[in-house]
Amino acid sequence: MDGRVSGPADRLELVAAIDLGTTSAKAVLMNASGGRLTVEAAADCGYPLLAAEPGWAEQDPDQIREAAEQALRQALQALAGRPLQVLALSFSSAMHSLIALDGQGRALTPCITWADQRAAEQARRLREDETLQGLRSRIGVPVHAMLPLCKLVWMREQRPQLHREAACFVGIREYVMRGWTGRPCRVDPSIAGGTGLYDLQGRRWDAEALELAGIGADRLPELAPAAWIDRQGLSDEAAERLGLPAGTPLVLGGADGVLANLGAGAVQDGIASVTVGTSGAVRAAVSRPAADAEGRLFCYELGEGRWIAGGPVNSGGVVFRWVRDKLFPGIAEEAERKGMDPYSYLVELALQTPPGADGLLCLPHLAGERAPHWNEDARGVFVGLSLEHDRRHLIRAALEGILYGLRSVLEALRETAGPLREIRASGGLLRSAPLRQMLADMTGLPVLLTDTAEASSVGAGRLALEALGRGGEAAPEVPITDRREPDPAAGLTYDRLYGIYRPVFGRLAGTFRELADIQRAGADSR
Repeated sequence: MDGRVSGPADRLELVAAIDLGTTSAKAVLMNASGGRLTVEAAADCGYPLLAAEPGWAEQDPDQIREAAEQALRQALQALAGRPLQVLALSFSSAMHSLIALDGQGRALTPCITWADQRAAEQARRLREDETLQGLRSRIGVPVHAMLPLCKLVWMREQRPQLHREAACFVGIREYVMRGWTGRPCRVDPSIAGGTGLYDLQGRRWDAEALELAGIGADRLPELAPAAWIDRQGLSDEAAERLGLPAGTPLVLGGADGVLANLGAGAVQDGIASVTVGTSGAVRAAVSRPAADAEGRLFCYELGEGRWIAGGPVNSGGVVFRWVRDKLFPGIAEEAERKGMDPYSYLVELALQTPPGADGLLCLPHLAGERAPHWNEDARGVFVGLSLEHDRRHLIRAALEGILYGLRSVLEALRETAGPLREIRASGGLLRSAPLRQMLADMTGLPVLLTDTAEASSVGAGRLALEALGRGGEAAPEVPITDRREPDPAAGLTYDRLYGIYRPVFGRLAGTFRELADIQRAGADSR
């Protein structure tokens, strides 16, 4: 499919969102007529996470660029035969990645992803150093191994020659854009804010963070707004690979989570966006930088006087999958015999027990936890298990444990950013109406399901419209397909149990670390 079509007045005018995720690159083509966005075609192409050492999580940056190119070609092919024009390409990207480049823009390292834990010790030192309290408050993001700041400290200590010889350090979005234009790319405030190197209040690279990382600002991309547009556009070579005209403009875009709020219409005060896929996230727009003094939450700049505050959680759908595959390995076949989807069957079993699972709690931290605890050593726990409990209670407790984790982030968000009036839900787990009802009951807030399956891509598309001068209003109307109101009686039960749940994590933190050390030692010996 060739995007060079022109002529007919009824041709499709499209913006293309390129979403660079953790496991795949997606291309979403959206009709830009009238300043509103409707998805016309989409395609994705996957790539693996590589672990050269225990705890590492890397990817081949050229494989990611090629996957993005393949996805865009496939999306264009889906519209073969229809006259169209791609007005601009705009980007949504996973955060916290780091790639070292030489002077010609070639990668000296793999893409070190957010999931990489090699810098855990460096992160611990930076968290515990009392002299760095000012830095931690300025950068607006909890100090964690995922941050490029910590990865650069690790590189400075463990790979000093590489650290010295690298001409610059970028994230995966900047790498792909450079590969498509042949020019160094800029970086927007949301991706910059996820590095740990950005002063959220001063809106510049932070001098103290740069000193810790051992680099100058000249070895990082130039800062620019998310709606910054490269009007020189695609190089001849990239245009040929993509089937688009040379010079097609590129819009910088931003971080996937931040753009998801924009795409879902959750950019007004008091609206929280809750997404639960494999992992989860809670976010809300605020009108001022809302750095959390306790280091529980992040805050990233969206632009135009708006910031997004919130926190990511590891314990999402991955826990539900563990319940299905490991805790009750025969349940998928049981569901099939009943003609049901396994996850729907698990929810049906859970609903056979009352709210609170008859006094059974679950801390579902099977893969460590990020917000609000930021503890890589956190582990899963059932608390209150008795002879009266059966598999239905275990399933419900695990599901409620996921939602308690989301509530803990929401409460931190209320303390930091102000009151909330509603939740907008998205992601695979919250497609379930009973789970949305549980979330409403547990938080005391109405939960609305939005018809925004491609929220991050739509957010990137809105930035493209803004950059092109075609609208892109800050708070687009988003279709609401379902609304769940909280049940006060269930809420009282959840409030009582949440009061028991909250202190358990702190009491077990030392135990988590000891057990995690034993587990790591066992993994290293195998």
